[in-house]
Amino acid sequence: MKKMPLLLIILLISIGGFSYWLSNQKEEPKNASDLETYRNVSQNMNNSSLDKSMVTLAAIGDILIHDRVYEKAAKGESYNFNPMLQDVQNLLQDADITIANQETVIGGTSLGLSSYPTFNSPTEVGDALKSSGIDIVSMANNHTLDRGEKAIQNAIQHWNKIDMLYTGSYTSKEDRDQIRTIEHNGITLAFLSYTYGTNGIRPPANKPYLVNYIDKKIMSRDIQEAKKQADSVVVSVHFGTEYERLPNHTQLELSSFLAEAGADLILGHHPHVLQPLEWIETKDNRKVLVAYSLGNFLSGQKGDYKDIGGVLKVEFAKEKFRGKTTLTVTSPSFTPTFVDKNYHVHPLKKANPKQLEEINNHMSKWVPDLKVPKE
Repeated sequence: MKKMPLLLIILLISIGGFSYWLSNQKEEPKNASDLETYRNVSQNMNNSSLDKSMVTLAAIGDILIHDRVYEKAAKGESYNFNPMLQDVQNLLQDADITIANQETVIGGTSLGLSSYPTFNSPTEVGDALKSSGIDIVSMANNHTLDRGEKAIQNAIQHWNKIDMLYTGSYTSKEDRDQIRTIEHNGITLAFLSYTYGTNGIRPPANKPYLVNYIDKKIMSRDIQEAKKQADSVVVSVHFGTEYERLPNHTQLELSSFLAEAGADLILGHHPHVLQPLEWIETKDNRKVLVAYSLGNFLSGQKGDYKDIGGVLKVEFAKEKFRGKTTLTVTSPSFTPTFVDKNYHVHPLKKANPKQLEEINNHMSKWVPDLKVPKE
């Protein structure tokens, strides 16, 4: 009689353990219908996890090489522009991808160097950009055709030699039809580039690929093709009024068009002075960042804000959740820069700190949460 309670306890434990084991067994599919349901459920369970990735992009304004700039860089029969960029290399190399607006064609000394109004620059400009961290250059601007097709061919030959991507000017139709893309951390960015004009010089009728002009139909088509090959599209546009610190109506209208067409980031050039940033909200609920003008980064122009540029930096954030992928441009920051009398580029905070607050306020005029350096 005294052993009954012990046996009862053992029996209850055994029943409980078996029930627990039974409840934790996965029900295996028994027929074709069950198998299909089982697969769908398993797939949905995998898709419910959140997958995040990110890439940072930095962008700078005009590389406009006047004769007084390349004369300062002369070293015997060659040129060295590296010292001019040395103090800002850390800013250029801080991003995963960096793009520059190469305003003057680097046709090289064989064609004879030249300055305003028809520029031709040393190929060593490209070498300095490469060593400083630039990954791709925009070539579509009003000076693209300054020295003709040969200068473009020479320049592109050198860009290819140093493994630098270029966009906006090409050597053939096949070259133009190849969308420039850069992949990093599982995110692919596409780069397009266009200009309002080329100072009255036109390419031969059979060679329209030498420079991309602003044409809404063509731009929209290019953006749609780029979106097939990339997660996000960056469009560089040479537009606006020179030396004006605010965008004109054409800039505002074209930027809105490009945003609605599918551009994710718009980089403006040509005014040679900084113009503010703006977020454009599209009809499909995207937020597109526009930098109406990134000013001069390295040039021979001085005074009236023409010697102030900067480095724009943004993040492209990609998220995958329940089988849906979204990509957003976030966290914009801007670091102003200054070109000194020897044509060396410095952070403005270091070179002229008294002007920093003014420039910060100017660039964040329409983007109050823009990250800028403090005094």
